[in-house]
Amino acid sequence: MSASPAAPSRPTPADTRWPAVLCWLAVALEGFDLVVLGAVIPQLLATGALGFTPEAATLVATMSLVGVGLGAAVVGPIVDRVGRRSTIIACVIIFSVFTLLVAFAPNVALFTVFRFIAGLALGAVMPSCLAYISEHNRSGKTGKATTLTMTGYHAGAVAISLLAVFYSHNWHLLFIAGGVAGLLMVPLLWWKLPESTAFLAARSRQSTEAAAAPKTGMRGLFTGRFALVTIGVWAASFMGLLLVYGLNTWLPQLMADAGYEVSDSLVMLFVLNLGAVVGLVVAGWLADRHGTKPVVLLWFVLAAVFLAILSIPMSSQVLLNLAVFITGVFVFSAQVLIYAFVSAIYPATARGTALGMASAVGRIGAIVGPFITGTLVAAGIAYPWGFYLFAFVAVLGFLAMAIVPSAVGARNATLRA
Repeated sequence: MSASPAAPSRPTPADTRWPAVLCWLAVALEGFDLVVLGAVIPQLLATGALGFTPEAATLVATMSLVGVGLGAAVVGPIVDRVGRRSTIIACVIIFSVFTLLVAFAPNVALFTVFRFIAGLALGAVMPSCLAYISEHNRSGKTGKATTLTMTGYHAGAVAISLLAVFYSHNWHLLFIAGGVAGLLMVPLLWWKLPESTAFLAARSRQSTEAAAAPKTGMRGLFTGRFALVTIGVWAASFMGLLLVYGLNTWLPQLMADAGYEVSDSLVMLFVLNLGAVVGLVVAGWLADRHGTKPVVLLWFVLAAVFLAILSIPMSSQVLLNLAVFITGVFVFSAQVLIYAFVSAIYPATARGTALGMASAVGRIGAIVGPFITGTLVAAGIAYPWGFYLFAFVAVLGFLAMAIVPSAVGARNATLRA
């Protein structure tokens, strides 16, 4: 499972491409398996399948994200201690198996249990992949590397949105597709994903220079100037993932409550995630040229503006989808740029923990967002108040990143392992 810490031979171009592709695919599977619930909720509620009610749907969405948050929190020390490769493979196996089991759940209770367990692995896979890819990228610039990897999440979300347009009436097939795709990927991960050389080098240094090694784990997140960075990043991540999961879980139902057709609402979920992919490419390019923090701040402001615009009824389908597309451009990449910032700041000995905890705290927001929005749906006031809430949260995300000291960012080169 793990390679020798000795210096590896020079990799071929094909060898260097495989890790990037496989991390992208793993994150795409996460996007597919997480967004599938939001895509099928309208159908589950419309048919009352398995006894689903608005309250039951809110519980399932919440417990799924509780699992995701716990997985992200727990994986950091694991990935920094046992390695990136083994963690990624184990995560893909677990969430694939339990996504398959969801398709055959006989009632809401088991549906919820299976989603919770799948969520544990889904929450762990993304920080593991981002830690890996930031080390695999040798340029030292994490903006483009991180955002391009995270386009996988939204490619997965786009795929499930398209499938749901045609197959939401048979929701079982959507969960089966996600589970089977993950299991088919496991042999490829085993064959073509090597351990991170930066992780191996950092572990070797720790074993020979323990006294001088950088602080690891949670201690490394609150050392010196990192304390304020960690607080700001955690708060911004909370706000960012509240937006991401609130929208991906409830956008179809919000738009249905606004009077749009359910089929049109599912198309909007597709358009939202298509905008996210475009936004990630643009945001990563800008972040590597102008700095990550300024782009994050701008993106949160523009996200707030366009979320507020979505609260306005629109008779033109073209105009509405354009507004949803632009909202996706800013909402999703704002959150991912936070991960790029984290990857650039923290050393390899604490990078997995830093990404895992930023994701874990963010997942609390991911739990709060769908829960509050689901409560608004159950009360019949989700439209337009859900969008007012989201716009306010984007403003809070801006304020959280604004407190992060810019001077720390200038020390990236010395802080990276």
